[in-house]
Amino acid sequence: MFDRIAELALHRARLVLTVTAVAVVAMAALGFGAFGKLLSGGFDDPASPSSRAQVLIDEEFGGEPGLLLLVRADGGRITAPAAERAGRDLAAALRKEPGVSGVVSAWDEGGSALVSRTGDQALVAARVEGDGSEAGERTAELVERYTGDRGPVSVEAGGREAVGHDISGQVSRDLALAEAVAVPVTLVLLVLAFGSLVAALLPLVIGVIAIFGTFAELFVLGSVTEVSVFAVNITTALGLGLGIDYALLLVSRFREQLAAGAEIPEALHRTVRTAGRTIAFSAATVIAALAALLLFPPYFLRSFAYAGIGVVAIAAVAALFVVPALLAVLGHRVARSRFPWARGGGAHSAVWGRLAAVVMRRPALTALPVLAVLLASAAPLLGVTFGTPDERVLPEDAQSRRVAAALDRDFPAGDREALRIVLDGAVPPQELSGYAREVAALDGVTRVTTAGGGYAGSGTGADAAAAGPGNPALGRPGVQQLTVVHALEPRSDDAQDLVRAVRAVEAPVGAEALVGGEDARLVDAKHAIGSRLPAAAGLIAVTTFVLLFLFTGSVVQPLRALLLNALSLGAALGAMVWIFQDGHLSGLLGFTPQPTDTSMTVLLFCVAFGLSMDYEVFLVSRVKELRDADPEAAPAAAVTGGLARTGRIVSMAAGLLAVSFFAFGTGQVSFIQMFGLGTGLAILIDAIAVRGVLVPAAMRLLGRSAWYAPAPLRRLHRRIGLTEGEAPHGPGAAGESRPLTGVRTG
Repeated sequence: MFDRIAELALHRARLVLTVTAVAVVAMAALGFGAFGKLLSGGFDDPASPSSRAQVLIDEEFGGEPGLLLLVRADGGRITAPAAERAGRDLAAALRKEPGVSGVVSAWDEGGSALVSRTGDQALVAARVEGDGSEAGERTAELVERYTGDRGPVSVEAGGREAVGHDISGQVSRDLALAEAVAVPVTLVLLVLAFGSLVAALLPLVIGVIAIFGTFAELFVLGSVTEVSVFAVNITTALGLGLGIDYALLLVSRFREQLAAGAEIPEALHRTVRTAGRTIAFSAATVIAALAALLLFPPYFLRSFAYAGIGVVAIAAVAALFVVPALLAVLGHRVARSRFPWARGGGAHSAVWGRLAAVVMRRPALTALPVLAVLLASAAPLLGVTFGTPDERVLPEDAQSRRVAAALDRDFPAGDREALRIVLDGAVPPQELSGYAREVAALDGVTRVTTAGGGYAGSGTGADAAAAGPGNPALGRPGVQQLTVVHALEPRSDDAQDLVRAVRAVEAPVGAEALVGGEDARLVDAKHAIGSRLPAAAGLIAVTTFVLLFLFTGSVVQPLRALLLNALSLGAALGAMVWIFQDGHLSGLLGFTPQPTDTSMTVLLFCVAFGLSMDYEVFLVSRVKELRDADPEAAPAAAVTGGLARTGRIVSMAAGLLAVSFFAFGTGQVSFIQMFGLGTGLAILIDAIAVRGVLVPAAMRLLGRSAWYAPAPLRRLHRRIGLTEGEAPHGPGAAGESRPLTGVRTG
């Protein structure tokens, strides 16, 4: 296969480039429509009890207000005639808006609960109808139309819909800033690395193809299923980063061949045959890690799998077909360095070679300090607590966050943080009353309201007592809703324990009790991820083991890679807990410390694991080539030579990829900051500490047993694995990969 790709590049280069240019234009035209298809949110499991409760509340009871307009009187009380008139006009105008329902305001009869304790603020609440992008677009229009100064009052937007609107808008601005930082810095670093603008532009070409192609994929997927807007972030970061990684490997190998005296056809064949094989396996390992995200129910995580798998596959295909065609057209111009600092031809790195030699001489002495630092960095994981995103992920001056702060500070608690129980089924009044009393008697509950009556709880678990009339609007034929007000800190461990206690109360006969509300959503989101983590981890481990076995023919190498990758990822995740949960560097980065985001932790793990395997394949492929070229040589020679040949490429690629992710640290949405900084740090730890020190040390300690496989598996690998054949003759052949046998490659 790889030889056929090289032949295609040599004889049909201009055709390949023409088809590529047409495809890129078509993908760009299609991809720009993706942004209208992508959705905010997606953190909940649609099959969870809280999500099912919310569906019934929306269908049977008209839903809950998702948009809150905070009306503030300018220099007076909200009940002043001018302020009251402005507030009433605002509510009346909102009621006339298409796609808006359930509008209630502080100026309606019985609306006193919507007036602040200080008397200078009031609320107008409304439901924004529509699903996904339709509701998002409608919310954006309402926020634009109704917020700001309105005569004697000023208006700000809050609530669930406004938070989603603010997060989406902030992410879009952050993405533009990240690209404005990453692309110029990356180009400068590529020019510095290659010493040639022509060579430096090739990796960016692959990055652009991967990004546009994935945007087109997201447009198609967004038209048929739910896709999160946050998938754009991984598309740009991975597209640019992996495009650079793969093109960098091909260009460096091609320049190395030319520097060794090979002619262009021979150099291109060897480049595609060796570096191309590495890229194919590297992409497969990254895709295997990202595919684990498909196991999780929230479409937020699945969206990253859609985008990640697409961008990796497109980057790999573009690198394998487009870069060889460009190399065939450009020829020796790719190898010409126009700057005095540039090293010709991707020469071996003396620094990495010397580091490998030192590690091979003293493996334990060099590895133990690195292990100690990584374990110390991972230590904060012992105190990790998990949560889900809320308005606190936004900067403090974000409009919806200011409204949320005002609600907590200035308004009666009411039932904003209440649990909402939906009894799906016909329930006789007597059984409804008994069930409500039992719930009201739970620790922490202060009041339960049903359609038939209210029940006061002591908050200490004592028997509940009747407490006034109920709310008839909570009853429907065949469906009953109960509001459970509690005195516990929202999103706290006690509040989550209350959710579990409510769910443990036996539902009335013939009805199913579904518990919803913010605390219930948090419990269900953590369960949706935690319950599937073992399967996801198992899938990653098994697929990685199989791929690395096929690549190396060893059962020890995959186990060693899995162990060291887990160590480096633990260090990166521990550092993120120390920063974003414990609050260190919060002043510098401008975020509010809060529990570690469950979804983002899983995402960071899968993405960083896949990328670390990327560099694992880069290094091991070269070590294996040298070992296969001279099986009788000492194992240390192959490891030292492999690190000398790949150390500079791996460190350069990792640095460039880390820039793409670190650029997200300039943003103002805290979970995106965490993802960017955590992934960038994991990449650098892996490229420097793991590839530079721990892998050579492990290889030295394992010796020849590093390549061990039981006899049956060795026979299996000879049949289905990729092995090397007779080395080609001619300049630059020494130490080069030989034509692939065991699998037909063309």
